[in-house]
Amino acid sequence: MNSPEQPWVPVAHAIAQEGTMGSGSLADEQIVARVCAGETGLFELLMRRHNQKIFRTARAIVRRDDEAEDVMQDAYVRAFTHLSDFKGEARFSTWLTRIALHEAFARVRRERRFQALDPATQEANPMRSPAQPTPEQQVADTELRAVLDHAIDGLPEDFRLVFVLRAVEQLSGAEVAEVLGIPEQTVKTRLFRARERLQSQLQATFESNTSAGYEFHLRRCDRVVAAVLKRLGVAEEEPR
Repeated sequence: MNSPEQPWVPVAHAIAQEGTMGSGSLADEQIVARVCAGETGLFELLMRRHNQKIFRTARAIVRRDDEAEDVMQDAYVRAFTHLSDFKGEARFSTWLTRIALHEAFARVRRERRFQALDPATQEANPMRSPAQPTPEQQVADTELRAVLDHAIDGLPEDFRLVFVLRAVEQLSGAEVAEVLGIPEQTVKTRLFRARERLQSQLQATFESNTSAGYEFHLRRCDRVVAAVLKRLGVAEEEPR
């Protein structure tokens, strides 16, 4: 599967929501095999299944919601066009997260190169300028969310990424090590130091509300899926 132009086989919207026909019981690897065999519409199920994890991973790098959505789209398009390259040597979620990390870091590197070429643009840096609030942000714009996101964004990049994957997304230490290509002991060290820094700002209230960080709402999920399908040349199927 090397081209977005491959014929798209529609799948009922209910299947994409994992609500009917047993699709929710299928392992990622089974779905990948079926997509590669021609049931291309099932790729939507993979996106919806992993949207929150990929958003949080990208958001930890680019530190802006709209930038994270762009990274997600690029990652999904790349994953779809190279899906036949997935050999099952790692979990599909790990393979997909690595693609998202690559896209996020590439975006940051491009931004830094642009700044280096034209320092006058730093004040208008889109990676750091405040974005217009989305409907999801308005819903989630509570004091706790603002404090959490600000504190997480303030961590050094290495600590921030490990913290988001390990503490927020709840991956195991071994999974984080595999995704990032670092020793598991390094994951533990970075996580400890990240928590230590956060504790000084948030104290005990932070640990009980970790899941609120980098929230991923249904409307954002629908928006990203629709954008990816559009880029792949497919109109999202209407609910039945």
